[in-house]
Amino acid sequence: MDEKKFHIAVLIDGDNAQAKLIREVLAEVSKYGKATIRRIYGDWTTPQMNSWKETINQHSFSPIQKFSYTTGKNSTDSSMIIDAMDILHSKSVEGFCIVSSDSDYTGLAKRIREEGMFVMGIGRRITPKAFIKSCEIFTYAENLSGGNGEKAKSKKAKSENEEATPHLEESDELDLKLIKKAYDIASDEDEEVHVSKIGAALRKIDPSFDPRSYGFKNLTELFRSLEEFSVVKNVVNGLNYPLVKRR
Repeated sequence: MDEKKFHIAVLIDGDNAQAKLIREVLAEVSKYGKATIRRIYGDWTTPQMNSWKETINQHSFSPIQKFSYTTGKNSTDSSMIIDAMDILHSKSVEGFCIVSSDSDYTGLAKRIREEGMFVMGIGRRITPKAFIKSCEIFTYAENLSGGNGEKAKSKKAKSENEEATPHLEESDELDLKLIKKAYDIASDEDEEVHVSKIGAALRKIDPSFDPRSYGFKNLTELFRSLEEFSVVKNVVNGLNYPLVKRR
């Protein structure tokens, strides 16, 4: 789909997301399309929502007021779901980004995908697998903050006298079987495969797969760290589209 026409509705559960990451959330969404609808839901009369008040105008978000009708519960979830369904049927966007770590949005994500629309999620690592798997792409908020993965990278960095490139081994948390499976799916018997194709295959298998979780800024850097694979430079019209092949 033409990226210029790929409009995304960004719906944030203000009770379940971090205001300090709003800029990073928008940057992540921009990788896939344009955030044309921007809404944050919550009870704006409570102190809990104060952290959002300074950011909504800076990033053109509309605050949606939802009062808590019962002690210990709020109406944010149901309000977001109702609004999302209205947006879905209006056909004003081609995709959704649901920002929350709440499993209550699992059914919504599934419903959006049933319509053939793109749906991504952004939430913390405590997000239930059911919600993660219901999204086409799921990004952990910890990866957006920039604080995750650096420890893993430094652990595998070479000595000061060598090039400081991280190196992954079988004992690391990265599932190498997953990497190999995605490579086989993307290769279609070709000897060299575009990194982007492998990335797409990885996301289909695991929507939450992200090189940043392992201390790498992108998939190309991750593959350079694996002994079984090598990265080949591939320049087309002045741009580099790296290829990966087995050694």
